[in-house]
Amino acid sequence: MAQKFDNQLADSQATQVLQVKPADFNFDLYESYADSLNLTCTDFWQQKTGVVVYRRMRVGECFSFGCKDMARSLELQLGALEKSMLYKADVPNFLEPWYGIGTVASAFGGDYLWYEGNAPALKPRFQTIDEVLACESVEIAQTNIGRHTLDMIEYFMDHTKGRLPVSLTDTQSPLNIIGHLYPLNNFFMDTMIEPEKVIQLFDLLSDLSIRFNQKQVNLIGSALASPGHGFASSTKWQGLGMSDDNAIMISPDQYLEMAAPSVEKICTPLGGPVFHSCGDWAGWVEAVLRIKGLKIADGAFSMQTDPGATDNLEAFHSFANTGVVLNARIVGNLNTIREQVSRLWVPGMKLVAVTYCESPLEQEEAYQLIHELCQ
Repeated sequence: MAQKFDNQLADSQATQVLQVKPADFNFDLYESYADSLNLTCTDFWQQKTGVVVYRRMRVGECFSFGCKDMARSLELQLGALEKSMLYKADVPNFLEPWYGIGTVASAFGGDYLWYEGNAPALKPRFQTIDEVLACESVEIAQTNIGRHTLDMIEYFMDHTKGRLPVSLTDTQSPLNIIGHLYPLNNFFMDTMIEPEKVIQLFDLLSDLSIRFNQKQVNLIGSALASPGHGFASSTKWQGLGMSDDNAIMISPDQYLEMAAPSVEKICTPLGGPVFHSCGDWAGWVEAVLRIKGLKIADGAFSMQTDPGATDNLEAFHSFANTGVVLNARIVGNLNTIREQVSRLWVPGMKLVAVTYCESPLEQEEAYQLIHELCQ
């Protein structure tokens, strides 16, 4: 068994699927399937402790070069939904009209760079925080990427008639957005020298995010899957998933003082904050749990998931008896799943065990194993 991250893979969490055109997709079957699983999701959400299993069907192309073609993205994701029904799970998969990070930063000018075979990139336009604050921003919906994202949601909704769960596009925290505006080394100096300007910028980014999120929600309506990108999600759950990878580049105290309030501001209208950071954020667990209204937190819990995955699983026992869900991504075989879930689970936790088993048979065995371990 490979115990380390495979850097030869384009996407260690991806599954190969076949494209399915909307005309060929069995909407009745998936609706029935999702409705059945959502009964379990509702019960899990209302309980103080428990476990559910989610077999994520992440389509690698849709998170890189393929996100530019909305028709191809939808067909690939429909193929993922169709394939997901073969794998034993408690949480249904959903559609995501994703189109690259840097969406909010586009409000300050600039546009995506596209390199063949790669995801879009947005380079910083400024050198200082003063330059960013002096720039007259526009509404995200008026930018090229904003318009395309809303068009993509409309395309998805039109071709699925609102019968399938759909999430918002990938939502980045203000702390994550900074790196698309000006160099992070300058930003880190600002957190110490001019923290009031940092908070001012975070507040501006929050307002832009809130208004764009609401436009997406208005289009998706009751089909909204929460918390969305990167998380197990359900139309019966609440909260907004927030990518906050730069959190581990400042101290836990700095995070709570400067960054967490903007996360709370953005996410509260949609049911509460849902935290994600790549890498090992075991040292930030207590700070994350102090985010007001926190609903879910996500992390990588095997080396095959993330080259910086934590090995301090015991630090996450602090989630027990808090009511906060831990979304644990575990790429690996049955032995890996057994070892990591055994270390992670303690009574009182609310755990989503996210698996990537290659075959339906292995997934069924993993499903039974996880439920047996988390009693």
